[in-house]
Amino acid sequence: MNLKLRLTGLSFLQFFVWGIWLISLGGYMFVNFGTEANIGLKIGNTYGTMGWASLFMPALMGILADKYIRAEILLGLCHLMAGLGLYYASTVDSASGMIWAIFLVSCFYMPTISLSNSVSYSLLSKSGLDVQKAFAPIRVWGTVGFIVAEWAVDLLGWTQNRNQFYFAMAAEVCVALYCFTLPRIEISRSTEKKSFATRLGLDAFQLFRKPIMAKFFLFAMLLGAALQITNMFGNPFLGDFGKIPEYADSFAVKHSNILISLSQISETLFILAIPFFLRRFGIKQVMLISMFAWVLRFALFGVGNPGSGLYLLVLSMIVYGMAFDFFNISGSLFVDKEAKPTIRASAQGLFMLMTNGLGAILGGLFAGKIVDYFTDAAGNKNWQNIWFTFAVYALVIAITFLVVFKYKHNPKDVENIRH
Repeated sequence: MNLKLRLTGLSFLQFFVWGIWLISLGGYMFVNFGTEANIGLKIGNTYGTMGWASLFMPALMGILADKYIRAEILLGLCHLMAGLGLYYASTVDSASGMIWAIFLVSCFYMPTISLSNSVSYSLLSKSGLDVQKAFAPIRVWGTVGFIVAEWAVDLLGWTQNRNQFYFAMAAEVCVALYCFTLPRIEISRSTEKKSFATRLGLDAFQLFRKPIMAKFFLFAMLLGAALQITNMFGNPFLGDFGKIPEYADSFAVKHSNILISLSQISETLFILAIPFFLRRFGIKQVMLISMFAWVLRFALFGVGNPGSGLYLLVLSMIVYGMAFDFFNISGSLFVDKEAKPTIRASAQGLFMLMTNGLGAILGGLFAGKIVDYFTDAAGNKNWQNIWFTFAVYALVIAITFLVVFKYKHNPKDVENIRH
């Protein structure tokens, strides 16, 4: 079978299994464990486990793939273990139990993101293909897989019950079997001696010596926290409208996952606009656009509703594409440009650590406490105040970034970024 087609299938499946439960997990926990004390913080901590796992597991699995276990085999084994974690998640009967279950899942799923990329890079390179040119159209099918999974769980009516975990577990087994059939990737036999710090990618921390990069990574962490907020509470927010009779049968309540999937659809479209915006405005302005897009994302949630305000919710989903891409993709390109060739890969790992690691942990703690603060004794949440608080958070970050991040844009720099 054509290699590009096989890797496209891998990318699709890689994010399909994540899309099954990532968006609906928060709503599931509210419905099943909503009477527990500090449920908002517990949901935040549950999503935060992905950040804790991202701090060490991708590096550890990377070492194993480099020296001891073939990458495609290790990728399959990680998916199998994540599947076992998802089965365990289906059996827990408390929010505290779910925290540990998702931590187990995350310890084995989060490394698969970088491992699947590594597998694709290795096989494309082995076949003599231009990796940068060939990988982009392969990777976009990962987002398609995520969207398809959201729709499937929604239309099957599994967003608030355990079936989503059974479905995800079965999908993980299928992905694992698929990985085991991929072309063989030989273990590196290089005799070059590397320090343990180098193997963990810690050399990239030298970038913090440059003030501009230290500031950039700090804001990357703060924006990483913003990303986690809607992953955690977007679905519960829409589900809560079901308590209001006039909205109980609305599309946004009945098919919240489908509505939220517009965010990922928007994401695929805004990717195409990044080269133009970077060339025209530069990284600082593009990052500012992302930050103000986050302000709009949260504020529109605060004023929207499934009835006359449905268009505001839809606008929030569309704005998400700009908020996510203009930060994640543009930020990754900026890191690539500023890092020395010898630490490029490690620098990307550091960027992921700041956003999906520390940022996710910060986002889980902050968002969970805000939700609990605006929840009354009866368990009712003032979602408008919650979203406006998040909007103010993003606005403060944007204004601070505007003042302290000094970077002169040179249009020629964009031409020098590796694509």
